[in-house]
Formats: sequence, structure tokens, C-alpha cells
Amino acid sequence: MNVVFLSPNFPPNYAAFCTHLRALGANVLGLSDQPYETLAPELRAALVEYYKVADLHYYDECLRALGYFTHRHGRIDRIDSLNEHWLETEARLRTDFNIPGFKSDDLPGIKRKSAMKRIFTRASVNVARGMVVTAADQARSFVAEVGYPLVAKPDVGVGANKTYKITNERELDEFLEKPLVDYFMEEYVHGVIQTFDGLIDRDGNLVFFTSMEYSQGVMEVVNNDDDIFYFTHREIPADLEAAGRQLLKTFDVRERFFHFEFFRTPDGRLVALEVNMRPPGGMSLDMFNYANDIDLYFEWASVVVENRFTASYNWPYHVCYAGRKPNRPYAHSHEQILGHYGAKIIHHQPMAPMFHRAMGAYAYLIRTPDLDEAVTIARAVQELRKG
Repeated sequence: MNVVFLSPNFPPNYAAFCTHLRALGANVLGLSDQPYETLAPELRAALVEYYKVADLHYYDECLRALGYFTHRHGRIDRIDSLNEHWLETEARLRTDFNIPGFKSDDLPGIKRKSAMKRIFTRASVNVARGMVVTAADQARSFVAEVGYPLVAKPDVGVGANKTYKITNERELDEFLEKPLVDYFMEEYVHGVIQTFDGLIDRDGNLVFFTSMEYSQGVMEVVNNDDDIFYFTHREIPADLEAAGRQLLKTFDVRERFFHFEFFRTPDGRLVALEVNMRPPGGMSLDMFNYANDIDLYFEWASVVVENRFTASYNWPYHVCYAGRKPNRPYAHSHEQILGHYGAKIIHHQPMAPMFHRAMGAYAYLIRTPDLDEAVTIARAVQELRKG
């Protein structure tokens, strides 16, 4: 099996996908924009061949790379990066080389929030009212219909970049001064974010699933430069699982990770926020592994190569991510945190700069069967000095 992996060097933990693919007998062909000698040694050892392009955004270069790989190794069986940023590139290459997986025609439903909303409705999942706005009069008409507060975000976007909460007419006027090309505006939903995450095999079977809950929305964290923590659930809410399974069926997801986000409102309702056809970002996969003592990097590779998932899991632990930012006056030093809570902190590490704004510059993973204990430690990690 020939598997092309885009950007195998970033994020760094994704090199594990390549090492497991190779160990299972796949020919792993790397395609990225970094010099080969800068790749981690274990990644270089996993790659049968590596093709460097000047920029992965230059599609013609990527096209030539796959032509080269095909000439050298024969038909390409799979291509992936497991990264939101390259979904469009992957889809175009799959389309041009007739490789299984999401093609260009599938992209609107998994990239455009407006198209997602229509699929949510078709799946009979609750959804916030929203519409694409390209002119001020459309925005004002929408405000007249749903009222304040509301949220405006790019119809195609990653994370909370260029996302705005609008609470009054002055903020609306400020927003309308920006270019409104493909902006999606929706009513603001009060609640906490709960996720439905997992892995689907080649036949569409749900072979792994779990859920996380965030301390606050990523939009608020980015816009206010706050801290965030989030934790895995040990018991998956039944309505969340049912809604997630229905979306998987409606989107016809196969042989890939997924990350679905919902709001849980104060009255207990679930409202779909968005779908992502890739693993959740940052250290989430490591959290899932620690929460179940399994290896999802291996299990994904096993699904791709052999269509087999062999791990057993029953969520024996909560794992909580707590990030810290260098510009905030924390009450407890790194050494104090490790000295006091070290037995419960199963992993800690610096984060890549692109994650700093949303997730912090340094990460702590807290593992315990008790949720209250996990949250208490997370709050201690992020506690600020008084005065």
C-alpha cells in the first residue's frame, strides 16, 4: 500500500502515524516544504521516499509530486495529513488521482459552515439560526430577526480566527466596516462546548469514540487572550452520542478521525456547532490515549492498512488539558505545580507557537478518575497572582 502523508513533520506528534504505517508494511511517502535533514530521525526512518516542495499551497507542485510518486511506486492508495489546513489540497489530489476518501465535491459540506448547517438540519440535529452575509443590509436584517448577541465568522475558517461576538449596534457597525466576503452570521448560543470525537473504519463502523468539554469557548479565549482547560468525559451523554452517530451517518464518514462540536445549553439541549473531519487539535489524541491506555496513532494506521481496530477502551480516566501563556502572572511556578501535583500530571511540554493564542505556550495533561480533582488541579495550574 502506497500512502502519501502531507506535512508529516507538523504537528510533531503526527510523525507517529507515519512510523506505525511503515511498521504495518505501508510505503509511506512524505510530501512537505521542509528540508529532509530537518525531519526527526524516527520520521526519516519511516519514510520510503520524501518529496520537498517550495510551498504546500502551490498545488501544481503537489500535483507533480504525486505524479513522481506514482511513476516511482505505482498507484497511490491513500493520501492524508489529518490536518484541517490541508483538507482542500488532499481532496483535489484525491480527485485528480482517483484516490479513495473525500473528494473536491465533498468539501462544501465539511468546510463551509453554511453547508454544514443544512446537513445538520437534514440529520434532524438542533442548530443555531444563521446565514451568509455579504452586505450590511443582510446583516441588519438578520439582527432584526434573531437579536443580540450574535457571532460572525468566516464561512470557511479554522478555529476562532477572525471570529467576532457582536452584542450591540456599535459592535455591529464596527464589524460591518470589515470586508464581508463569505462571512457567516449566527445567533449566539449560551452554553458549554461538548465534543463527540472518534475514529471510523473503512466500512463506516464507529470503532472508537469519546467526548470532551471546554472550560470556555475558543472564540473567547482567542479574543480575550484568556487561558483554557478542557477534559475528557468518562461517561458519554446518551443524547450526544446519538447526535454524533446520526451526523456520521449523514456525512457518510469512512476511514478517518472526526471532531464534532456542540453547545450544551443551560436547559440541557444540544445544539450542533460544527464538524471537522480530522482529529481534534493540539494534544487531544494524546489525551484520548492516556484516558484509555491505548495508542490511537497505531490504531489509525491499522485501520488504513488492514481495516482493523484492536484496542479495547472504557474511559477509566478523565484527562484534562491545562495551558499557560507566558504573559500571565501565575500564582504557582512550574516547579511548584510539578512538586505538588506531579503524580497526577501524566505529561507536560511546550506547545508550538501556532497554538499559543488559543491553547497556551505550555501544556499540562492531568489524569485522574475523579473529574472534580482534575478541574481543581487545572484551576491551580492557571490560577493568577492576586493584586
